[in-house]
Amino acid sequence: MCDEIFDQKNMHLDQILADRRSYRQFRPEFPDEDEIRRILHAGLLAPYAAAAIGGSKDYFRRFFVMKRGSRSLDAAIPLVMDQVTVMAQGLEREMEQNPVLREKAVSFVQRLGMIRKMGRVPGVGNAPYYIVVAERKGFPPVELQSLAHCLENMWLKATALELGFQIVSITSQMSGNPEFCKILGIPAGEWELMGCAVGYAADELSPSIRPPVEDVTRWLE
Repeated sequence: MCDEIFDQKNMHLDQILADRRSYRQFRPEFPDEDEIRRILHAGLLAPYAAAAIGGSKDYFRRFFVMKRGSRSLDAAIPLVMDQVTVMAQGLEREMEQNPVLREKAVSFVQRLGMIRKMGRVPGVGNAPYYIVVAERKGFPPVELQSLAHCLENMWLKATALELGFQIVSITSQMSGNPEFCKILGIPAGEWELMGCAVGYAADELSPSIRPPVEDVTRWLE
C-alpha cells in the first residue's frame, strides 16, 4: 500500500475517533434517510458472538428505526418512561437495605429522578431518530458485548457523517417488555436490546480530554 494513502487513512480514522462525542441536544430537521442507512450498515459490519448464536437460521441482528412524530415512537415513549420509574423505585427499595449499593448507586438514582422530573428520556422523542438494535440471545450470554461493538461502529460512522449520536442505555431494560417488543415485532425476551438517538447536533462540544497513553499503560514482561 502507498505510504501516503496509509497515512491518510490513519489520519482520518484518528480524527473520527477524537471527534466522537455524546450529543443530547438535537436540531429539529431530519437527516437524509440514506445517511441513516449508512450508519446501520456500519453496525451490521460489527463483530458478533458467532459461537454463542450457533446454527440459528434467522439472522442474529436487527435494526428498528423510529422517526420523531411516528406512531411507533409515540407508542414507545411512555413505555420507556415507565421503565425509568420502575428502575428508580426498585433501586430505591434495594438501597434502603443495602448500604454498599446506596453508596454506589446514589448518583444514578438522582439522574433517574431528574429524568422523571423532566418527563421524558433524553434521546427518545427529542431527537429526529431513535434507533433500537436487537441481538439474538445465545449461550454464553454475550449479546451486550456484541451490541457494544455494533453501537460503536454506528457511533463512529455518525461522527464521520457529522451527525450527533447518543446512546440510550435504558433501551437495554426493554427487552422483556411485551408492549415495547410488540412495537418492534419481535418476541419479548428472545433478543437483547440497545438504542441510540441520531440527528444534527444542536451545539458543538469541546474536545475530549484523555490522559497520555503512557500514563495509563504498563508494558508487562
